Order: sequence, then C-alpha cells, then structure tokens
Amino acid sequence: MKAIQINRCGGPEVLEWKDVPEPVAAPGQAVLRQTAIGLNFIDTYHRSGLYPLSFPAGLGMEAAGVVEAVGPGVTSCAPGDRVAYCSPPPGAYAEKRAIAADRLVKLPAGVDDRSAAAAMLKGLTAWYLLRRSYPVRRGDTVLAYAAAGGVGLILGQWAHSLGVRAIGVAGTPEKAALAKAHGYSDVILADAPDFVARVRELTGGAGVAAVYDSVGKASFTQSLDCLRRHGVMVSYGNASGPVEPFTPLELARRGSLYITRPSLFDFIAERADLEAGSAELFALIASGALKLHIGQTYPLADVARAHRDLEARRTSGSTLLLP
Repeated sequence: MKAIQINRCGGPEVLEWKDVPEPVAAPGQAVLRQTAIGLNFIDTYHRSGLYPLSFPAGLGMEAAGVVEAVGPGVTSCAPGDRVAYCSPPPGAYAEKRAIAADRLVKLPAGVDDRSAAAAMLKGLTAWYLLRRSYPVRRGDTVLAYAAAGGVGLILGQWAHSLGVRAIGVAGTPEKAALAKAHGYSDVILADAPDFVARVRELTGGAGVAAVYDSVGKASFTQSLDCLRRHGVMVSYGNASGPVEPFTPLELARRGSLYITRPSLFDFIAERADLEAGSAELFALIASGALKLHIGQTYPLADVARAHRDLEARRTSGSTLLLP
C-alpha cells in the first residue's frame, strides 16, 4: 500500500509518497480502508517540527473509511462498518491504517464519508470551543478568527444554531462573504487598521464574551483588547507562530480576563465525550443546520501542494485528500 511519510522536519518538500507494509490489526485495533482524509493546520505543525515527532513518521489526524478487519478483543465495530476518527498518533495520510478501535465512531446513514472526513476534527474543535472552553450562552457575542476556514465555517453555523452572535475575521472580501453565508453576523478583515475599534463598535463598546483565536503570535494582544470585562481568551492555534511569553498582569489591565490554551484531544480523551461530541455534530449535519463547505480536494499523492495552499491561505472551508 501507499502512504505519506516524513524523515525530517521542514517544508512541504519533506513529504514522501512511499510503499509501506499493509497494516495488521493488533489487539484492540481495527484496520480501515480509508476513503477520505481531512487536512488540518495541525498537520503542518507536525511537519515543521513545532509539534515534534519521531522519524520516520506519518502525518494526518482525521479520516473516514470502511473497517476491513478487527483485532482480538474488539467489539465496538466490525468489518464493513463505515467509521471516522480524529485521533493521535499522526498517520492518516495512508490508503489503509490500523488504529485503536475505541477512537472510531460509526457514521449514521445521513453522513457520507467525505462529509465525515471534512467534519470530524474541525467539527469537534468547534464543539469543544463553543461547548467546553467557553460554554456559550444564548445572547452572547463571540469573535472567531479564520472564519472562512474549516473550523471557522462550522463554528459560525453552530454558534448561530445556539442563539449566539458570532463576529468573524477573514483575510479577503471573498472569504468574508463566505463566512457571512455561514452564520456570522459581521466579518472584519484581518488587516483592518481599526480592528479593535470595529469590534467595540459592533458590541456597543462592551467587547466580546470570548475570542476563539487560531492565529497565535500575530493576533494575541489584539484579541485580548477585544474582550469584555471577565472575557475569555481561547488561544487554540499557532498559524502565525506560538504566542510569546507575557505577564498575567496584562489580563488584569484589561478587565480581569481569563485565558486558556486548549487541545481537542483532552476534550475527547474519554470515550463518552467523543461519542457525545460526535452525536451533536452528526445531528447538526443531518438536520441541515450545519452545511459543510468542502472548498477543495487533492489526490493524497499531491499532499505537498495541499500543504502549500493551506499555508498560503489559498484554501477555504475544509480540504480533503483522496487516496
């Protein structure tokens, strides 16, 4: 079978399309024939070395497919089941994969494989942001960066379904229009010179209840300045680099703020939480309240081009890699 591997950190050029042995299901594992694989920014963090790996290493955290075999002790799935996952360790960039069966969720009839691969990691990220990191309440106003990205388009619609007003941040007028079509009440361009003033204007001077910031270093202080008194800064990504050290006094100066740096996998570590989040996500998709925007697809063998496009902000919505 074929898979993508890396033997060193670096740019997209380190991604290699290689022959690798067929996987075998060990006890507690299932082997999947993968039909669609999700591309996520965390994949670039693994590739670049921001999140270190041992070499040789696979990449990719999210996929959907069909169970081909199960190992001893597996009762949660069976050959022929349609399933999806978003789980470490990296290794989803492959035609087939062996993975812990307790990380798999069965797909309902109303969710096809491509939708699942586009929605699992991004959708569960939106779930924990809105439901766990800062549990939103009807009537809240929140600010979300990368509003036209995979997580952003899901978060805007999910917030809208909960009665929450979401203000988005996007890089271009075209992406701003896409975000407004997916639940955002207003969208501010990322390079707007009066960014904070615009957020204050849109909130009657109060600021937002929470900021969901996936940009990191470049936007951190600006995001703090957009929060209301006792607001919550949710820094969940590093697209511009990791946030630099800062004094907690900065939180006091802006109205006794809170800050958290969450990771999805801490919110779905328990099987019950994985099932609860997935059930909410699949129900929204099935009801039509959440419409997935798959902006682009690439052959898995062409993943280097997909990484370049993602990092250059040439993508919108979810991106799929097809084995």
